[in-house]
Amino acid sequence: MMRQITIPQDPCSLWQAGHHKDSFQALDRDIEVDVSIIGGGVTGLTSAYVLAKKGLKVALIEADQLLSGTTGYTTAKVSSQHGAIYQKLIKQFGERHARLYYEANEMALTFIRETIEEEQIDAEFETKDALIYATSTDYAKVIEKEAKAYERLAINGILEEGDVGLPFKVKKALRLKEQAQFHPVTFFRGLISTILQNGGQIFEDTRIKTVKGTDEPKAITTNGHTIASKHCIVSTHFPINDKTGLYFTRLHAERSYCLAVKPSSPLPDGMSLNIEPGGTSLRTATSPEGDPLLLIGGAGHPAGKNEGSQFQSYEELRQFAEKWFGVEAIPYRWSSQDLITLDSLPYIGQNVAGETHTYVATGFGKWGMTNGVAAALLLRDKILGEDQDNPHHELFDPMRSKVKKTDITSFIKENTGVAKEFVKGKVQSSDKSLSDLGLDEGAIVKYNGKQAGAYKDKEGNTHIVSTTCTHMGCSLNWNDAERSWDCPCHGGRFSYKGDVLEGPPVKNLERLD
Repeated sequence: MMRQITIPQDPCSLWQAGHHKDSFQALDRDIEVDVSIIGGGVTGLTSAYVLAKKGLKVALIEADQLLSGTTGYTTAKVSSQHGAIYQKLIKQFGERHARLYYEANEMALTFIRETIEEEQIDAEFETKDALIYATSTDYAKVIEKEAKAYERLAINGILEEGDVGLPFKVKKALRLKEQAQFHPVTFFRGLISTILQNGGQIFEDTRIKTVKGTDEPKAITTNGHTIASKHCIVSTHFPINDKTGLYFTRLHAERSYCLAVKPSSPLPDGMSLNIEPGGTSLRTATSPEGDPLLLIGGAGHPAGKNEGSQFQSYEELRQFAEKWFGVEAIPYRWSSQDLITLDSLPYIGQNVAGETHTYVATGFGKWGMTNGVAAALLLRDKILGEDQDNPHHELFDPMRSKVKKTDITSFIKENTGVAKEFVKGKVQSSDKSLSDLGLDEGAIVKYNGKQAGAYKDKEGNTHIVSTTCTHMGCSLNWNDAERSWDCPCHGGRFSYKGDVLEGPPVKNLERLD
């Protein structure tokens, strides 16, 4: 009988495993800089790098540790092929703007490639083909439409079918050459020395509570310290100042999962993505020990709304891996959260009307490696005053006024769903008690006559928190795979101890134990 390889109990990203982490002190005083950058992920680190090289005095502020968010938990494809997006962009915005989106992402790919050479970063950068495909007739037609969109935009795609280098036949596939994959943590950490050498400051374990002011914004920490600046970039994945821009009504949070598998059959060459619902993403990688790995991503769902166990999503990926590649071991598993805008274009630029020197970068739609770098380059030009004739700024403007019928439909659907989740959370009750919890188990329980969230750790210690999200009061759900409390309304996440992990909340949960 064949032995089934088990999925690791504890999440760990391949990109974080065995990686030396520079540590930076928390901000313990008021400071004044040219540019304050909030959020130490792809956009934050790239912005600090390009602005410091231009001679600006920058301060990079991270609530946790650098690259502890989505950037460190990605599949790290560096590609301008973002699913079947170009036919959609042509329909919504026209050929000119669809081409501009492609050019912005190609610009980011070129920046990464050239920066690796300039800074001599060993980021495991490999030029690879990118491939989208379909195995059903209906979605094969979508691939054909995307191929026609490539032709209209002068994108050099190759339409294929049958054997495309995967262990199964496909109906249709569209190949884009000269794309890439890399080690994201190694690359972005490779920018730190240049930031510091050019006078940049970096602070970790420093959470920003709010950003105030128009001409000279001030970022205020939860400890009461102030970062005064001429410009402020909010690159916190979900904008912490979302209530001024109402971003929580204009963003949809999606959670997806990834397994790093040591396969028993040869690895496929290149990167691939099945565009059908529930389709998987594939790319190769290398373990810290030098073993070849296959990264299998997918099994996504709206953040905080997965029914039952989140381990089921990992199990779906394991079954796919076993069926097509064989599995000798699964050394790593992780998940990430991505934000998608109403019209599928990121929001990059001035936060809201009147806040002329506060900028936001969000809504990268699962393609943050290129969209996030493109955001940093666009914001650099805006801060330096070199954006007057740059058409990309109009394309990504968070205040863009061309609201399409599909955008309105998405807005209504998303916020109606939020309202339903809010009501559902308030009327649901639990009949579980603390004594019902086993080791390493969390659930909503009855505690002192009220509903509360409880987790019993592996040592038998119980952690009890309020299950009301501190963002807008929605009720949280337990995520057993990540041991976190997740909000189904706007994607906020908290640790089992109640600390903010992700999303729009800036205040921790109330601890009840």
